[in-house]
Amino acid sequence: MLMPKKVKYRKQQRGRMKGKAWRGSTLAFGEYGLKSLDPAWITQRQIEAARVAISRFMKKSGKMWIRIFPDKPYTKKPAETRQGKGKGPVESWVAVVKPGRIMFELEGLTPAEAAEALALAASKMPVRCTVVKRHAQAA
Repeated sequence: MLMPKKVKYRKQQRGRMKGKAWRGSTLAFGEYGLKSLDPAWITQRQIEAARVAISRFMKKSGKMWIRIFPDKPYTKKPAETRQGKGKGPVESWVAVVKPGRIMFELEGLTPAEAAEALALAASKMPVRCTVVKRHAQAA
């Protein structure tokens, strides 16, 4: 599972997910990408499930880039615990994704194959997604 090796602070506040993605909103590596249309926290398990779905579909062809990383700790108090007594322990790690963020990129596949692979990944995500394609450079 994805998670940071080391963090400066063990627990973080929740924060807000207002606005659109400013960074990571354009294709940087591959020809095709999976773009988020909603804001959400995406867990390490969801990222891994999408990665496995794409990898299995692609077999040994093409190349994949994961553009999001779960670097935010998500805390939860144990079940049947009274309130108070401080913040709960870290349950898992999440990536904060805003609308417009490219989450996965692919290269070396036909347009139909790339769309199908990214559709499989989109089904594992808790947000609405769209497949984006790199525009041809005017030479």
